[in-house]
Amino acid sequence: MKLKHNINPVLLQFINFIVLLYSLVTYIPWYILSGSKQAIAKAKQVKARPVNNKPGGAYRSVNSLHCLASVLYPGCDTLDKVFKYAKTKYKDKKLLGTREILKEEDEIQPSGKVFKKVILGKYTWLSYEDVYIKAVNFGNGLAVLGQQPKTNIAIFCETRAEWMIAAQACFMCNYQLVTLYATLGGPAIVHGLNETEVTTIITSKELMQTKLKEIVSQVPLLRHIITVDGKPTTWSEFPKGVIVHTMASVQAMGAKADTGNKQPSRPVPSDIAVIMYTSGSTGIPKGVMISHCNIIAGITGMAERIPNLGEKDIYIGYLPLAHVLELSAELVCLSHGCRIGYSSPQTLADQSSKIKKGSKGDVTTLKPTLMAAVPEIMDRIYKNVMNKVNEMTSFQRNLFILAYNYKMEQISKGYTTPLCDSLIFRKVRMLLGGKIRVLLCGGAPLSAATQRFMNICFCCPVGQGYGLTESAGAGTITEVWDYTTGRVGAPLVCCEIKLMNWEEGGYYNTDKPYPRGEILIGGQNVTVGYYKNEARTRKDFTVDENGQRWLHTGDIGEFHHDGCLKIIDRKKDLVKLQAGEYVSLGKVEAALKNLPLVDNICAYASSFHSYVIGFIVPNQKELAELARKKGFKGTWEEICNSPEMEKEVLKVLAEAAMAANLEKFEIPVKIRLSPDPWTPETGLVTDAFKLKRKELTAFYQTDIDRMYGKNVK
Repeated sequence: MKLKHNINPVLLQFINFIVLLYSLVTYIPWYILSGSKQAIAKAKQVKARPVNNKPGGAYRSVNSLHCLASVLYPGCDTLDKVFKYAKTKYKDKKLLGTREILKEEDEIQPSGKVFKKVILGKYTWLSYEDVYIKAVNFGNGLAVLGQQPKTNIAIFCETRAEWMIAAQACFMCNYQLVTLYATLGGPAIVHGLNETEVTTIITSKELMQTKLKEIVSQVPLLRHIITVDGKPTTWSEFPKGVIVHTMASVQAMGAKADTGNKQPSRPVPSDIAVIMYTSGSTGIPKGVMISHCNIIAGITGMAERIPNLGEKDIYIGYLPLAHVLELSAELVCLSHGCRIGYSSPQTLADQSSKIKKGSKGDVTTLKPTLMAAVPEIMDRIYKNVMNKVNEMTSFQRNLFILAYNYKMEQISKGYTTPLCDSLIFRKVRMLLGGKIRVLLCGGAPLSAATQRFMNICFCCPVGQGYGLTESAGAGTITEVWDYTTGRVGAPLVCCEIKLMNWEEGGYYNTDKPYPRGEILIGGQNVTVGYYKNEARTRKDFTVDENGQRWLHTGDIGEFHHDGCLKIIDRKKDLVKLQAGEYVSLGKVEAALKNLPLVDNICAYASSFHSYVIGFIVPNQKELAELARKKGFKGTWEEICNSPEMEKEVLKVLAEAAMAANLEKFEIPVKIRLSPDPWTPETGLVTDAFKLKRKELTAFYQTDIDRMYGKNVK
């Protein structure tokens, strides 16, 4: 994974001598003062052990071998109690922050398209006490509108402070919160709303004017729409009987409501807190029923992996709160006195699409210390930085590469590089505000190259995690002093993990040197099941003879000697070719996705054929440059549709595949270059940017037929 340089060998020897001399002089004072002796020791420690010596025995964290953790604070066994505890402890501390919009304007692009641009001001903050009062009033206001305990209420809204306030109100009043991604398509939204029989939906003006307006007539039980951001426009098209409110007006109702004689209906740990609709990679979205005790167990496990978590930390929230990763991360922060500043992918950085040139993005203003991300976002940052490195002068580029390779060697030994960090990587680190101390990555596998890049250039550990909506987001997270790549860490203190034989794929928990098999997660974080889908619940969840509930994930993992888990395959991604070879589509994609030429890739294989094909979203700059070198002229669409350019890209893919040690039968033989990116709005990827294979297959069916139309000679 080292970067290649073109420095004169004699000069390189001299530089290496200077680096060696510097390392020797600084090593002893650094070793004594930095406390890295303990960090190196911790990195080498066993992190999880099997609870018995039987094949397939469950692994537990060494910190919870005898008893799994289930609560953050004594007596706080429901989410309303957790927030009340935090409110009492951190009463006047800042909690939720929102940036003020100073100016909005339209910017006409050279293509004629009009982009919305914003100039944003400072963050304005609500304290723990402010948020608590707003949530109490909103919950009481919903009761005035007729919402009953243990009934469903939907939230269909972008990530923002009002989302969390509404969620806390529902947790307090024991309303079951139905979460839907803001990017879901109309049919999926209708399915979720009708299946849960909601009468009230919480949304924003923008979503009401765009998505809800078109499908509201298909939701016959809907009676109330509450907008979180001011008075909406009214339309005559709204069905009779649907009333539109603002969040402020509902809170005002709640503040005036007489609740003195009414005994509040508080939740118990087993009550459902959230019905979370996944933007699944296959089929219609499923509603996962997550109880209060499920979420609390999950965030208890996550919090244990973040050292020194507390009032000094600032978390930036921009991922969809309808995703279990973001909701869990924010609840961890809320329960530990942290500040949460809200953002969006369009305003996150100075270069983000909605930020007017010359003004500051949210990370620059907020300077967060904690951040969650999905691999797609990290991959983009990695490629953008490396593209800028390639545009540097020869001297600058070689200096960066030398520092990069030097730091890679040092962190692999457990050492830090303060001089490189301050002189070379400071500017890159500022892309995320300059203060990030822990990056948490989840939602999909993170490539080793991207993880190492984030370690080096952002000067912080990357906690790669593994969990599912069905496990309340909890499963594993790497410890901050573990700088190995390609692994997802040991089981969290709230759960245990075992591997079950999968004979079809050839994975057995008796395999040497590492036991392998389908990953099963057990613990109080394992959820209740799927809403109104008993058959699927019975398929994915089992209970053993000890009463332990287990989730069958469909992912294939292996346990290493120190108890850390590595994801090596997925049942759904394994395809048997005509000649009998098994191809892991995820493995092929992981090997090729970090190429500068590739923005996204989906491998495809048919059991009726003997070779793999692929669909690729190429990087526009890289492909245009390749076309120029090959003398091909044309529009972007013409370049992507060119058989000649497909062959050129295949050559690049083949070289990378061979370097990644893919078998010959795993290397794509034919490809389709897509001129349009895959976004959640296109319906081809989920909100976590996981590939939707079923939708991609349907979308590219004509190309699949073409590529499999005749055998490759």
